[in-house]
Amino acid sequence: MFYRRLLDRWLGVLLSIIGVVATLWLGFTGQLALYIHPRYFEFTIIMALIAGVLALAAFVLVPDGAAAHPDEHGHADAGNSRWRRLGAAGSTLIAAAAVVGLLILPPSTLSTATVTQRDLNGSAPTLSRDEAEELVGADYTTFTMKDWISLLRQGGGEEFLAGKTATVTGFVTPDKSDPENVFYAARFVVTCCAVDAQPIGLPVYSPGWQDRFETDSWVTVSGGFRTNPSQISDEALVMVPDSISPVPEPDSPYVY
Repeated sequence: MFYRRLLDRWLGVLLSIIGVVATLWLGFTGQLALYIHPRYFEFTIIMALIAGVLALAAFVLVPDGAAAHPDEHGHADAGNSRWRRLGAAGSTLIAAAAVVGLLILPPSTLSTATVTQRDLNGSAPTLSRDEAEELVGADYTTFTMKDWISLLRQGGGEEFLAGKTATVTGFVTPDKSDPENVFYAARFVVTCCAVDAQPIGLPVYSPGWQDRFETDSWVTVSGGFRTNPSQISDEALVMVPDSISPVPEPDSPYVY
């Protein structure tokens, strides 16, 4: 009875404390970047500390009003008792799930599963047309993945790209229109948090890539650009790699 009353009263506070501990742990271990933009680190940690203080204060300031309500004979209603037992079991499961999900399971990055739900290279905030035009005369050896994708999307044709090579790092995700021959070296652009992250990627022409690389594995690709040899892919221009090397997932997998 005491355990059920304790859960009924303190489940919300307990979940708040679990969330606070998880946030602080992610912040101090440098993994908060898997969920939010670095510009919000300080604000998030400060708010988590405030929430923790308020949650602990609740233990002292909130009176214990959890008591069984007896019936006219002085006994607790059996039906209500069963519902309380079920409620206690559900509360225990919720608390356990929160502990496992937030404190035990390691955080993971977004992957191909998310790419399939969002528009690859469609709505990601790359560069404006003016910014892309400024790249035309710039030193292409300093271009980022966002730079190359902007040029491909906004008119950088094969003539302009001739003789230029790129080196990019991303996770492998297949081209929906020709998954046998083309994959993307992809990353997610985060402007606020992982919820609004948008995928970007450079198409790589590499027939039989599935025999060498697993989807969602990380690779570094180096090579030039040319008209896509694939007859069925939707991509007009692709990277034709000189080398593709498997690499560990970067400490900062997202693009900001």
